[in-house]
Amino acid sequence: MSPTTTASAPGPDVPGALHRVPTGAAWWFRDTWAEAGRHLIATKRNPDLLVFATIQPIMFVVLFVYVFGGAITVPGYSSYQQFVVPGIFAQTIVFGSAFTSIGIAEDMQKGFIDRLRSLPMYPAAVLVGRTVSDLVRNTFTFIIMLVVGLIVGFRLEGGVVDAVLATLLLLAFSFAFSWIQALIGLSAKSVEAANSAGFIWMFPMTFVSSAFVDPSTMPGWLQPIAEHNPFTVVTDAVRALYNGRDPGADLWISIAWAAGITVVFALLSFRRFSRTSR
Repeated sequence: MSPTTTASAPGPDVPGALHRVPTGAAWWFRDTWAEAGRHLIATKRNPDLLVFATIQPIMFVVLFVYVFGGAITVPGYSSYQQFVVPGIFAQTIVFGSAFTSIGIAEDMQKGFIDRLRSLPMYPAAVLVGRTVSDLVRNTFTFIIMLVVGLIVGFRLEGGVVDAVLATLLLLAFSFAFSWIQALIGLSAKSVEAANSAGFIWMFPMTFVSSAFVDPSTMPGWLQPIAEHNPFTVVTDAVRALYNGRDPGADLWISIAWAAGITVVFALLSFRRFSRTSR
């Protein structure tokens, strides 16, 4: 999307001239980072948002490890922590993407998006800045989750390199799902609708997967759904990397899913944004 052209008062050197918005990658990056910085500053001034965003995943770790861990055994893993904690990591970054839809819907409802449209900036920077800021916030949440996981007994058995690769894969999925949420936020009629629409589809996707149990233990009709779920693929890939195992084709399939979701839903979001700006 190209930046808009705005008319300003005649300058002292070029009377009556139209001042065109600066173009190029550097200005696009500057607009994007300015928009991302706005959201990060708002998060900094509202620490309650980060607190409540981290309480839920911490509760999941405690519940599954200490309440269900004694009743669930997964063959091939030294402990249930090594199996379930990567699944909770994946669930956390997916749930964290819901802040994108809520934030965009809130900005639209308050008229802030309309104010941004009137400024001489790249329209795409509005959405990219939002998704980037949410990626930074999800990274912070993940760091807290990793610390909690280590406290309850989870270990990086695959080494530092594999752990970094697994973490980058999770963050790539976080960024990809933020674009799904961006489209939801642009399409919802209210913040409440965006909140409901942003969460309702994530629960079956994350629970009908390999995040918490082996899909082979599910009913026969449900197993194919769980096995072909993209969330299962990324969970299996990061679980293998964290545990020092070969992720096989799951790694490349996960990368393909993350890239495909990002491209498709970013284009759909840009198209939706341009339509609502008219």
